[in-house]
Amino acid sequence: MATYSIALIPGDGIGREVVPEGVRVLEQAARRFELEWRFTEFDWSCDRYEQTGAFMPDDAMEQLREHDAIFLGAVGWPTVPDHLSLWQLLLPIRRQMQQYINLRPVRMLKGMRTPLADRGPEDINFWVVRENNEGEYSEIGGRLHSGTSQEMAMQETIFTRRGCERVMRFAFELAQRPGRRGKVTSATKSNGIMHTMPFWDEVFRDVSGEYPDVQTDQFHVDILTANFVLHPDWFDVVVGSNLFGDILSDLGPAVAGSIGIAPSANLNPERTHPSMFEPVHGSAPDIAGKGIANPIGQIWSGAMMLDHLGHPEVATEILEAVERVLDSGDVRTPDLGGTATCSELGQVIADALLK
Repeated sequence: MATYSIALIPGDGIGREVVPEGVRVLEQAARRFELEWRFTEFDWSCDRYEQTGAFMPDDAMEQLREHDAIFLGAVGWPTVPDHLSLWQLLLPIRRQMQQYINLRPVRMLKGMRTPLADRGPEDINFWVVRENNEGEYSEIGGRLHSGTSQEMAMQETIFTRRGCERVMRFAFELAQRPGRRGKVTSATKSNGIMHTMPFWDEVFRDVSGEYPDVQTDQFHVDILTANFVLHPDWFDVVVGSNLFGDILSDLGPAVAGSIGIAPSANLNPERTHPSMFEPVHGSAPDIAGKGIANPIGQIWSGAMMLDHLGHPEVATEILEAVERVLDSGDVRTPDLGGTATCSELGQVIADALLK
């Protein structure tokens, strides 16, 4: 029996509601497939920040390194500025754990509706691979003459060859996996950003030469967003910088039917540090505490965690259970047009895993 130690960070808002449902499904999977989970819950959140002045303890990273993976709900609350929760909780974990790949599936599940006319599950099935440690989200910059009419702000974008190469190689190798179509699309903006994006394009051309069997193309990010809507069937694996990947990987799930069910993985591919798995939807303070949050993004993130831990067949079973529940249409949360609670939908998916 395989045993895994998982750090649970429910965080804020609906994170505290969807994480228990994700755990419920993981525990059901463990019973069926002879796995064992050892969960350790951490209270790292905006609530902790307001009470103690810190999102995490000083030895937070040492504590995380003792686990096989991190299962995160959501971070953020209206009473705490967003940049604080990002720069003092999420980004330190992503960077110190060397989670340089952010991976998000864009897939229309059976039983979902897309806002695109005449499109179905066979048309929308690709991945967005986002560079997760550098790019536009660097710490380099600052302000000058604050509070005066001459005030200015500067933010530096950092692209390294190593950082670009490793995220691109991951994308190419993903495109070569069974079930993929062997195509990688690069998101760029080299016609308007004169230094970093031409560099990105040059590295992409260099890396593509290592994978002669993989088809490539590239789009400027503005027209790429349009083609996500007009031609989602064109794409197999899309690779982008930190900022471009962030934007595209929110647009993609919206095209596929709902950002509320979208998962993500912050991966350390070398497995020298634990990877982190979280839904895309955020803490959603407008519905927090009402019990109506959709737990599918958290459950699907759990499936991605299982795949990363070496159990792709279990991940597939979970996703198929989600699709059976969605396809039946009997139990849906309000965001999907139903009346079910978060826990009711979580329980039905857990039950479906046994069928």
